[in-house]
Amino acid sequence: MTGLSAMDQWPSGPVDLLIVGGGINGTGIARDAAGRGLSVLLVEQDDLASHTSSASTKLIHGGLRYLEYYEFRLVREALIERERLWGMAPHIIWPLRFVLPQNQSPRPAWIVRLGLFLYDHLGGREKLPGTETVKLASSPFGAGLSPRGGKAFVYSDCWVEDSRLVALNALDAAERGATIRTRARLTGAQRSATGWTADVTDADGLTRQIEARVLVNAAGPWVADVLGRTSGCRNDRGVRLVKGSHIVVPQLYDGDHAFMLQNDDRRIVFAIPYEGKFTLVGTTDEAWGEAPGKAEIGAGETKYLLDTIARYFARPVTEADIAWSYSGIRPLYDDKSANASAVTRDYVLDVDAGEDRAPMLSIFGGKITTYRKLAEHAMRELAPFLQNAGQAWTAGAALPGGDMPDADFERFLGGVEVRYPAIPLALLRRLARAYGTRVSAILGEARSVADLGDDLGGGLHVAEVDYLVANEWARTVEDILWRRSKLGLHVPTGTAERLDAYLGQRSAVAA
Repeated sequence: MTGLSAMDQWPSGPVDLLIVGGGINGTGIARDAAGRGLSVLLVEQDDLASHTSSASTKLIHGGLRYLEYYEFRLVREALIERERLWGMAPHIIWPLRFVLPQNQSPRPAWIVRLGLFLYDHLGGREKLPGTETVKLASSPFGAGLSPRGGKAFVYSDCWVEDSRLVALNALDAAERGATIRTRARLTGAQRSATGWTADVTDADGLTRQIEARVLVNAAGPWVADVLGRTSGCRNDRGVRLVKGSHIVVPQLYDGDHAFMLQNDDRRIVFAIPYEGKFTLVGTTDEAWGEAPGKAEIGAGETKYLLDTIARYFARPVTEADIAWSYSGIRPLYDDKSANASAVTRDYVLDVDAGEDRAPMLSIFGGKITTYRKLAEHAMRELAPFLQNAGQAWTAGAALPGGDMPDADFERFLGGVEVRYPAIPLALLRRLARAYGTRVSAILGEARSVADLGDDLGGGLHVAEVDYLVANEWARTVEDILWRRSKLGLHVPTGTAERLDAYLGQRSAVAA
């Protein structure tokens, strides 16, 4: 494994692909392209997954509700990818059962059951259990609900640590030869018949010129902004910005299952077990009319989610109970739908090229579940311009840390516990979940927890921080506590300050 200092140097010459955007689509394309033997530079103006890709509902799913809008191709592709991604990264992706109560449903039960039949059979499900019908009054799945009567359908999807999925794609891309530069912003690009000359400004304020054969615009909410910074590009594709918000509240019910809740307005809200002692509730769908940027939950969204909790759960929750909230802006392809919830989640790949102008690929829309397939499709679109590109290879290729026998996380964890008997089990499980088979890069030959260095708070040891800085582009407290992990929900007061001081010491030594 190569340290970051060797992986993120600026390229010494022209590259095949310059990718703008360090979210799931950008890093997925970087990984795919690097694995085909192409030279790749990815630039991200902030941290990896610092915007939309860390603000999802954190599901690998087919999108049951998209069947209502007849998006059968999208749902089928997502369902096929669901088990494939689980097998590629079983440490950060795992199965989850979803309970769909019918006692307050605006949709007839037979319609819902028909949709679930299609859901079970449309995408070649092999490992995940199919749909069952339960009586909520007598089933453990009804615990915590109010009212508890009536029936519910129980179906399967998967959970994902979304921001870690982005980091692992970037890491795999870098280990296959790609250059990943965070805190680096595309400030302009000029095209010719044979390639691009791009200006990239780094965090130190230095602007470098990059030569590239192909420019990939994977900037998410900034996709139109990037088009505006490049010369001679058509801009006739529309992007629809939609804000989605989530809240995290104390655990609403017992059990490791999730709920899919139907509201009277026909919108869907999920309630999902989160970080051991919380429930994640979301998402909302609000049109975003401002420039792309950092989004925060609004008062109306908070009320909507709290009202949904009150309709379905016995435990009362107020705004004061909210432990954390987050919001993201989804860059959806503008299909002119009047309802933000109905805007397609499918992706559109737009290639702008000609005899007198080098190719540019812009990505509109998409969802985390289909990112790998999107990258494969993107490389297929770009293949005519990249004659030295290899063949598709990512289907089933494990992500860093995911190469465990039979994709069996619990068996792998058992082996970690045997190897490190003196390390607390809760810490071992958290580290194994985050880093999979690469957990040994943090634990090393540790014979006690003291061998992991100072505990900066809540089980965040210096050894883990050093690994994240050296291998996963982590630079700030927020990078580590909220994107590479969700330790921000658990650490005691003072941890952020101690971590910031330690990162400052590291930077001073490196300088």
